Amino acid sequence: MKRLWPFMRPHARFLYASMVMILLAAGLNLIRPLVMGRVVEGAQAEEPGGLMKHGITLALVVVGMQVLTFVQMYTMQIAGARSMADLRAHLFEFMQRLELRYYDRTPVGRLVTRATNDVDAVGELFASGVLNAIGDLVALVGIIVMMVALDLRMSLISFASLPLVAVMVWFVRSRARQAFRDIRVKTARLNAFLNEQVSGMPVVQAYARESVMAAEFDEINVEYRDANKRSIFYEAILDAAIEMVGTLCIASVLWWAGFRRIADASITFPLVVTFTQYIKQFFEPVSLLAQRYTILQSAMSGAERIFKLLDEPALEAPAVPTLPAANVPADEAIALEDVTFSYKPGVPVLKDVTLHVKRGEKVALVGATGAGKTTVTSLLLRLYDFEKGTVRVLGKDVCAYDRRELRELFSVVPQDVFLFAGTVASNIAMSDDVPDLGRVERALQRIGALDVFLKRPGGLEARVDDRGANFSAGERQLLAFARALYRDAPLLVLDEATASIDSDTETRLQGALEAVVEGRTSLVIAHRLSTIRAVDRIVVFSKGRIVETGSHDELLAKDGVYARLYRFQFAVEQMETITTAQPPRASAPAGAAE
Repeated sequence: MKRLWPFMRPHARFLYASMVMILLAAGLNLIRPLVMGRVVEGAQAEEPGGLMKHGITLALVVVGMQVLTFVQMYTMQIAGARSMADLRAHLFEFMQRLELRYYDRTPVGRLVTRATNDVDAVGELFASGVLNAIGDLVALVGIIVMMVALDLRMSLISFASLPLVAVMVWFVRSRARQAFRDIRVKTARLNAFLNEQVSGMPVVQAYARESVMAAEFDEINVEYRDANKRSIFYEAILDAAIEMVGTLCIASVLWWAGFRRIADASITFPLVVTFTQYIKQFFEPVSLLAQRYTILQSAMSGAERIFKLLDEPALEAPAVPTLPAANVPADEAIALEDVTFSYKPGVPVLKDVTLHVKRGEKVALVGATGAGKTTVTSLLLRLYDFEKGTVRVLGKDVCAYDRRELRELFSVVPQDVFLFAGTVASNIAMSDDVPDLGRVERALQRIGALDVFLKRPGGLEARVDDRGANFSAGERQLLAFARALYRDAPLLVLDEATASIDSDTETRLQGALEAVVEGRTSLVIAHRLSTIRAVDRIVVFSKGRIVETGSHDELLAKDGVYARLYRFQFAVEQMETITTAQPPRASAPAGAAE
């Protein structure tokens, strides 16, 4: 609760109002059995006036309690809804600042569970009125005082059951807590599996893996069901046991009162009615406390997982002051000097890499998959921090930049274009809260794609589905190019920007590509070597090191790594061309000889 309080504090006035209502309702609840006893006494004495008066009093008490309960629940739920909205917003903002290493090792579904199911579980503290536990305790103390004041002997008989209740709560406590922890774990696993399967459904269907995945889902679903069954069992057994003890307690008091009434005239029927009403009220808060205890266990399990996430190291926004680099050339745009980096400890992806790019220069990074090309751009954007060496952007150490300021210097066109649900304009104007439609049009016009998107229903306001599912690969790539032009940053990164499209579409995108790189320092990570002949310099990576540097012709003349890669790709492309050019084979006439 201590860590939840910062989210509750801004809405404390609702909590305080709720607590006042709880105490007032508890006070009215205490006098209800007394009024009930007076009603019975009036009925016995056959006094219509007294019976009517006490009946009206009882009705007013009950109505007053219901009004107070309504106000109390309303104010508490308002406080809960607002507090959980603040917690969920804080959690989302924090997830945006988590290091990418965390996302590399954590399933998406697990993170979704933190911001949804776990926050909802904590919200049950308010929705189920768990904070009423304070009112229940106050009511319990008041009921004990009233019972003792009415009859000490019957009170002692009633209180004899308390040790049994305490033993039952102790028995259920640790088991219920573990059961709710298991539910949170199984929920996260279920969400992660569903997220993965829905995202990868085309692959599942293409490989006819539906039955295998269904079997795996059934296994996870059964584990989730069993975890819920355990929590339901402990909650049900505690409720049933408390109800049974309360009933036995009333029976014991009635038996004792009936036995003693023969010898003790002070034990009257109205007194017994009043006392049994207090016994019922005594076990009501006990039962409610037990129910709220199980809800509290669920909420605490959710809170544990939320704050475990919030305890993860996050990226700090402030820049780290560093000494100015000595002898930095005035025309330097990008520099890596003796840089070493590992995603996993002891497995370096880059080893002592040194690379300098001048302002306005177009440099291509090539190499086999896993050679470290994309990692270079991740370090430039400071998505990861390197272990050794120096990285500079526009003559300034990347660690001296505020991360937001650093990333505003780059326009990035990735291989896998991610489009957000929204409109064409909002996806192009990612750097602005409100798209400038004039700039959007100019960006599309520069890559020769304005007509393509104006033809769609809605034009620039055309709806974009989740992940851009209603756009072709080529259209998504055009939007990525337009996004880069709209941002108009001085540095451009093309991360295999045409690798996921066919050669014909790539040819149509060449004009867009040329428009994007014009007048900018460009770092081109190339998949197809035929697309980088026009760059100023080619840098060849192999096993995390730079092994060759030069122009296309110079590297071919060296007959090294680049030449081998180029010859291999050229042969593959020639094979594809021949295969595509061959006419379809004619079917043999019916009845022809084999």
